[in-house]
Amino acid sequence: MATPKIVLFYAFVPLPDPEAIRLWQRDLCEALRLRGRILISPHGINGTLGGDLPAVKKWLRSFRSYGPFRDADVKWSEGTAVDEAGYSADFPRLSVKVREEIVSFGAPGELRVDEHGVVGGGTRLSPEALHDLVAERGDEVVFFDGRNAFEAEIGRFRGAVVPETATTRDFVGLLDSGVYDDLKGRPVVTYCTGGIRCEVLSSLMRARGFDEVYQLDGGIVRYGETFGDDGLWEGSLYVFDGRGSIDFSDHAAVIGSCAGCGTATNRTANCPDPSCRHQAVVCADCVAVPCAEHARDAQRV
Repeated sequence: MATPKIVLFYAFVPLPDPEAIRLWQRDLCEALRLRGRILISPHGINGTLGGDLPAVKKWLRSFRSYGPFRDADVKWSEGTAVDEAGYSADFPRLSVKVREEIVSFGAPGELRVDEHGVVGGGTRLSPEALHDLVAERGDEVVFFDGRNAFEAEIGRFRGAVVPETATTRDFVGLLDSGVYDDLKGRPVVTYCTGGIRCEVLSSLMRARGFDEVYQLDGGIVRYGETFGDDGLWEGSLYVFDGRGSIDFSDHAAVIGSCAGCGTATNRTANCPDPSCRHQAVVCADCVAVPCAEHARDAQRV
């Protein structure tokens, strides 16, 4: 019987030939019938893949055989299903690409990477160390969400600052605007899904005068593995695959509110207009409701 698994992984490390890495990973994943997305740049690699457990294990052994990826951060989670051909039902296809950035902040010239990872990033905190910091500093600690604002609608750390970002590229402009300058001098804990966005975000914040910046090591995923829903996290975790979101326990809080009717939900869906990429928090009954922009367009007709 197939055992569907999903891996989330990244490594910040200098890669002199990203195209060679792309060809290797594409051929390896195709041979193992893995689906998902991998981005490669001169700064490293970032990806998520799904498939049958034995195939994913074979991929990981090969991946770690390459010296720079030996210590890459790899997280496992349960997939939904594997079809009869052995492909993950959580991803429609395999995409392996070379880009300027493996996380699109729009600031590739600011990022510095050496064999140890991002240069000038925040202090890493394990989930346990995060609790120690909060116990010691209390309300002085600021949780700073490093994801798109939409993701935080269904789950976030209690009391977190959630910047009004539609894409990751919005962070640089917001930081440069000074809107968060009042947080300088306070302990700021950046967090994101698996930790990769905060590797870059924390370095951007430190370069702009935020002197006490931390990053949650392993992101929300590792925190959830450690404390489930019995800690500082509330709600569901948005994920970029067919699952839509995941919970860390059977008593996860439902903090999302349906954009159509206001019902509590952790369900997310794309706008039903095929030309629109807007996503919203919607319950099952409102899944066919278009986004606000397309609803206005329909009223004009």
